[in-house]
This record gives sequence, C-alpha cells and structure tokens, in this order.
Amino acid sequence: MYNVKIVETKQEHDDAFTVRKKVFVEEQGVPLHLECDAEDATATHFIMYEDDEPVGAARLRNIENNTAKIERVCILQSQRGKKLGALLMKEMEKYAISIPKETLKLHAQSHAIPFYEKLGYAVTSPEFLDAGIPHRAMEKKI
Repeated sequence: MYNVKIVETKQEHDDAFTVRKKVFVEEQGVPLHLECDAEDATATHFIMYEDDEPVGAARLRNIENNTAKIERVCILQSQRGKKLGALLMKEMEKYAISIPKETLKLHAQSHAIPFYEKLGYAVTSPEFLDAGIPHRAMEKKI
C-alpha cells in the first residue's frame, strides 16, 4: 500500500532526501550542491512510502500570492510504471488547493512532459537546461 504525506519528522525528511539523492544525484548525475539547495529550508516536502519503505518524494514552494511551484518530483527507478508519480502529484495538488493556491508551476524534464500533460499541465516556455538536463516550464490552474 502506498501512502503520501507531508514530511513532519526528521526520519521522513531523511527518507525524502535519500530518494532524491538516488534519483537525481546517483541516477541522473545532478551535482549534490544543485540538488539540495537553500529552497529546501522553506519548502513543504512530501514523501511517499510503500508500507515503511520510501519510494517517492517532492517539494512545493510558495512563489507568489496565488501560485506555488512543484519541484524535485521523483520516484525510485524500481517503482516506476505503477502510476505513483500521478498519485504523488494529486496529493500535492490537494494540499496546494487547501492553502489556497490557484496556479501550480513546475519545470519538467523534457522527457517527462507527456506525464505532466496527462495531469493537465501545459508547456509555457521553450526548452532550457537545468543542471545540464533539458527542461520546459509548465503550468496548471487548479
């Protein structure tokens, strides 16, 4: 059984960063100093567990009055293809509505654009590099 929750404890925080490090640093080659940045201190972090094992993570930042930005969305390679990314995104969207936000923005890795489009996000920028990886900005009204 999969469970998504807002990070509240040190263990949950450590679990979220372990998943992020495995996906972004070890798998994709993003330098650790770029993956873990100053925004982590003020972001709302999310962790996904399968039973007691961390399998996914993400963060949400307030960037404007009615807008939040979704960042660092990741699912462990062994867990992909199970629609867990969509589950994680839906839980983050529910939270964003509750705080309340009207717009969500994100920077999607270009290969993941179809995933986000299925969730209702639209591309809003040309392609750009972030940590050496092609991305495009996307947005959704919620």
